[in-house]
Amino acid sequence: MRRRMLVGFFMALLVWALLVEACLVFMLAKVTEHDFLQVLLTTVLSAPVLVYLVIGALLISTGATVIVMWRQRVMHSQLDSRLAQLNAGQYQAPIFSRSQQAVGALGKQPAALLEELRQKMIRLQREIERYSNRPVRFSGETKEAILTGERHRLARELHDSVSQQLFAAMMMLSALRSVADRDPAQAELSKQLDTIQKVINEAQAEMRALLLHLRPTNLEGKSLKQGIIQLLKELQTKITIEITWQLDDIKLNPAAEDNLFRIVQELLSNTLRHAKATSLEVYLKQLQDMVVLRMVDDGVGFDAKQASSNGNYGLANIKERAAAMGGTAKVVSVVGQGTSVEVRVPLSKDVAHD
Repeated sequence: MRRRMLVGFFMALLVWALLVEACLVFMLAKVTEHDFLQVLLTTVLSAPVLVYLVIGALLISTGATVIVMWRQRVMHSQLDSRLAQLNAGQYQAPIFSRSQQAVGALGKQPAALLEELRQKMIRLQREIERYSNRPVRFSGETKEAILTGERHRLARELHDSVSQQLFAAMMMLSALRSVADRDPAQAELSKQLDTIQKVINEAQAEMRALLLHLRPTNLEGKSLKQGIIQLLKELQTKITIEITWQLDDIKLNPAAEDNLFRIVQELLSNTLRHAKATSLEVYLKQLQDMVVLRMVDDGVGFDAKQASSNGNYGLANIKERAAAMGGTAKVVSVVGQGTSVEVRVPLSKDVAHD
């Protein structure tokens, strides 16, 4: 449909340009008292004037059509970028601060509607956050207890349904592969099966990461060291990866321990979903009055500047958790070489003294 509109625009502009040029030639013929058709057929530089008129009209309509196509592409790119950020929940991404760019690319009314939608989503998010922070009780249960129970229920259902279905699909795919491999004429089918296998493998990795993410958000009576070791051992059962760790048995207040545990959980989920690493190192050390958590992988890495400009929610969440404990989070990543994340959190005075 879009191509038909561009072709129609091109043809209409071509006809308009020819008519304008013909009118100019007609007026020139009247002024010089020459016959209109005679002027059109007059040879200039070995070609009639009519040919130059057609070429000029083609150039004008082609140039205008190219400009319109470029304009539409810029507008769609700007709109897609903003909608992608809204869909990802990144309502404060830097791209929304460039209001003049939005007006220039999308137009005043679409830019205003998009900004209005963003503000509504921000208000809705704040209302949800205010509600979720209230100490609500239902039938004697706290909100946290209900959420924990729901996370366990979702994890069980995902494992018992979706994970099993993905496993069954992989088994059926293996059977089809064995049949296709025996027939040389099925080379194209084998390529398609390879693509399907890649999609299923990616879905399984996403499902494993989600199940890992749905684990309890607190340590449930374990020490921080015990909780991290349990997460690392669980990760080893889900993907083929060499994991080494050096963990001090550090005592913090329960809120800080739960925050550090959640940070480790978030980082492991990112490693499982995106890193494609073969080795992972985890360190938890006490250095004077600081607790240092460091995780290093040899995965595909990423462009830290680009991830920051895109408002990466996982990294922002980790930095916010560290800041809430009065600490810092530093991310160093090189494309093709891996990622290193270091979180430093200050010890409370009584813990540091002990």
